[in-house]
Amino acid sequence: MQRRMAHGLMIALLIVGLGAAQGPNNSEASSTPIKPTKVKPKIRKQASKNQAYQIGTASWYGEYFEGRPTASGEDYEMYDMTAAHPTLPLGSYVRVTNLRNGRAVVVKVNDRGPIVSGRIIDLSYGAARVLQFEERGLQKVRLDLVKTPTERQAYQTVAYNHPLAQVR
Repeated sequence: MQRRMAHGLMIALLIVGLGAAQGPNNSEASSTPIKPTKVKPKIRKQASKNQAYQIGTASWYGEYFEGRPTASGEDYEMYDMTAAHPTLPLGSYVRVTNLRNGRAVVVKVNDRGPIVSGRIIDLSYGAARVLQFEERGLQKVRLDLVKTPTERQAYQTVAYNHPLAQVR
């Protein structure tokens, strides 16, 4: 019995609430019709974000491989902006972004790897320093393919590329 009363009361309150929101009453109604205005919707062009080629874990390799030949035939130089990737064409360029701090660098793929499962790219020590994860060893990164030379130049980093020789 009480349940029926509560149910009936809820329905009555719902009807009263809906009736109050039906429209203007006589005191709010206007005798002059309102002219519809044309409203142009603002269309914002959003910068299209390129979809990442890959997102995953990066590692780096360094001094042990210094001077050894890479898959491309070039000698590995740990301060160059290079990387090892399992499938990207040798000689292609990829922008690597550290997802922890937002730093990015463009590297040339000149080797095959990584050989450790679960990793998507092995970077040279120099590239890992630019991305500031040489101390950590591993870092979550985003890979974006770089197609044009101007894109490559925009991210060219030489700050850590080959320490300067002292001039005597």
